This record gives sequence, structure tokens and C-alpha cells, in this order.
Amino acid sequence: MRILRHLLAIGLLPGVATVLVPALIASGDDVAWWPLGLLGAALIALGLVLMAQTIALFATLGDGTLAPWDPTSRLVVRGPYRRVRNPMISGVLCILLGEALLFASTALLAWWALFLAVNAVWFPLVEEPGLRRRFGADYETYRAAVPRWLPRLRAWTPG
Repeated sequence: MRILRHLLAIGLLPGVATVLVPALIASGDDVAWWPLGLLGAALIALGLVLMAQTIALFATLGDGTLAPWDPTSRLVVRGPYRRVRNPMISGVLCILLGEALLFASTALLAWWALFLAVNAVWFPLVEEPGLRRRFGADYETYRAAVPRWLPRLRAWTPG
């Protein structure tokens, strides 16, 4: 049952954003080759690594999923979360930008910008107040030390 929770969250959230919507936007586009295609492929790989690490941490340490309807019950501040507060969204943004480059698609670049804009509003207005309510002072300490989008050069060490 736990695996179904994660598969549902992955399929409905990053799956729709990084696979379904781009497939609908870029259907029939040709792949761009050197250097855009290579840079795009590297960004997609980086995004997939960030997503995989985040999902694994949510499942093992957070006791929840990436979905707002099934959130973690513990604050996760390990792995990529020591450098950036939203590595899942950073991973999705890497994938979307990588897809835009890989297909040399301005439509996919527009989708990347829209996704970024929606999340830039969602996180401070909805996500972060919810984290403050759930995790209190621990989240405030973490929020003050770790940036929302651009990673720290040095990993933050709690406590």
C-alpha cells in the first residue's frame, strides 16, 4: 500500500508536469543535438537524480509522499535538503528546462516558465505556512538557513 501512495503521487505530480504536458506540447518536435541536446540531457539527468533522492527521503525519513494530500510527518533535512529547501521542484525545473533545450522548443520553455511562476506563488503562500504549522521552530530554523530555490554551496548541518 505504501508503494501505491508513492506511485500515485509521482504519477500525478512530477509525472504529469515532466512527461504528459511536455509530450502534448512537443509532440513531433525533433531532438536538438550538440550542444543544446547534450546540455538538455544533462539537466534531465540531474533533475531525475534530485527527484529520486527526494522521493526516497520522503519515503524513508519523512514517512509520507511528495503530494500535498499525503505529506511527510517528519521534517526532512538530509541529502539535497541540506542545500536547498525544494529539491523536488528544482529537479522538475531541471527536467523541464532540459526538455526545452533537448527539443529546442520555445513552447516547452514557456511551460518551464509557467511551472516556475506557479510554484513561486504556491510555496510562500501555501506550502511554507503549512510547514510552519506542522514543524514549528524546527522548520523556522531550517528555513532561515537553507534557501528556497538556489542551492547553498556548503551543505547546512542541523543543530
